[in-house]
Amino acid sequence: MIPSPNMGARASASPLLLPEIFMSGVQGLPSSTTYLPGPDKGGSFGPYRQSERTTLYKEYAEKLLNSGHAYRCFCSNEELDKMREEAKSKQLPPVYTGKWVSATDEEIQEELLKGTPFTYRFRVPKEGTLKINDLIRGEVSWGLDTLGDFVIMRSNGQPVYNFCVAVDDASMGISHVIRAEEHLPNTLRQALIYKALGFSMPSFAHVSLILAPDRSKLSKRHGATSVGQFREMGFLPEAMVNYLALLGWNDGTEEEYFTMEQLFSKFSIDRITKSAAIFDVVKLRWMNGQHLRSLPADKLTNMLGEHWKNNGILSESEGPFVNELAELLKDGIDLVSDSTQALENLLSYPLKSTLASPEGKSVLNDNLSEVVESILSAYDNGELQNALDNGSPGWQKWVKSFGKALKRKGKGLFMPLRVLLTGKLHGPDMGTTILLLHKAGNSGIITSRANFLTLEERIHVLRGLDCKSILEETVVDSSSVADVKVISH
Repeated sequence: MIPSPNMGARASASPLLLPEIFMSGVQGLPSSTTYLPGPDKGGSFGPYRQSERTTLYKEYAEKLLNSGHAYRCFCSNEELDKMREEAKSKQLPPVYTGKWVSATDEEIQEELLKGTPFTYRFRVPKEGTLKINDLIRGEVSWGLDTLGDFVIMRSNGQPVYNFCVAVDDASMGISHVIRAEEHLPNTLRQALIYKALGFSMPSFAHVSLILAPDRSKLSKRHGATSVGQFREMGFLPEAMVNYLALLGWNDGTEEEYFTMEQLFSKFSIDRITKSAAIFDVVKLRWMNGQHLRSLPADKLTNMLGEHWKNNGILSESEGPFVNELAELLKDGIDLVSDSTQALENLLSYPLKSTLASPEGKSVLNDNLSEVVESILSAYDNGELQNALDNGSPGWQKWVKSFGKALKRKGKGLFMPLRVLLTGKLHGPDMGTTILLLHKAGNSGIITSRANFLTLEERIHVLRGLDCKSILEETVVDSSSVADVKVISH
């Protein structure tokens, strides 16, 4: 299948060509994948910019003129405006009714000798219908009596869109024209041109529009709308291709995640639906996260490490510590840019604000001061540091012993440990997190921007922690809120 390069915009109009934006970064393309010739590559069908093909368009316009399928129109703008107004007043389609459709050779020669500007108009049959079999929409037909003769070459020698794309597609051997449903009305004019020039008709497939969440037409007011913008935002090419493929298509299953290889083998036009698709950025972010976590571990780690270093959180972008950070945080990251906040959250120690929160009150009420004293004792006698230095086995053994001594287990043990050592109620696996925080203090690559507190500094905070005062403050705050509610009634 060779799709059409003429999707409503000239190839020379945009510097962002598909291979540059997408394919240079797409992983998993079949080894047999090749790119079609084009302005940046050359080939046997060039030139590929419409601005460089004017001679070819003129040649085909002359063929239509000589075969009687087109004629010169010398009407002025004023005459054309008058025709449109008359048609409007009679509530008729604005079809051409000028004299040049049946002008004599003498009348035409007279205008040519005077140098009167003219356009080329395509002569549309006055009756009958034209039908195509759209690969998505089925049979589509138009009545020819409402179209009217249309311009194919302007008076300045430039071709009109419907004429030049028909010539381009035919001369370049395009087999399939796949484009938005907005172009369906253009197909009538293009099909007439194909027939008049004796070209083989390509297969047409008109895809439904992609709508915004409010079901309006997707536009700039809904955010990024170009591939380049999404790439700058950190979306992976593979995720973007995967998500776009699902807008109006499925493989007949509930599956949503596809590698490029899978898409190449499963995609078929007959599975495209007529219904408009909704562009959901939340779903796109989720899809990007799936592809991000499917990258080879070393590539993902390199991406995250470089990002952390470039954002000034780490002074180094690689090493065992960075590898462990990436492994711990990757499940909570959908975009590489998310990793900044994820790492800052991991390294932060908002202990007092956590304990002062409504959810922290239950931890305070569970005799938290007892756990604080035991942690301080374990630190002072070196047990805690030794456990952390021995990695996961050492940590697990210490936690078991620590819980047994306090007669605590389950949530009653793990929640206060998490809060006191990480400063947070929730997060990644507690043991892995605390071990990493210990390593972070010894790594020497955490910058001052992270406002990171080492284990020693966290212990210092715990020494000054007054659980009773914090609990009393939360009770007072709750009473104040209750009083306000009573007064409001």
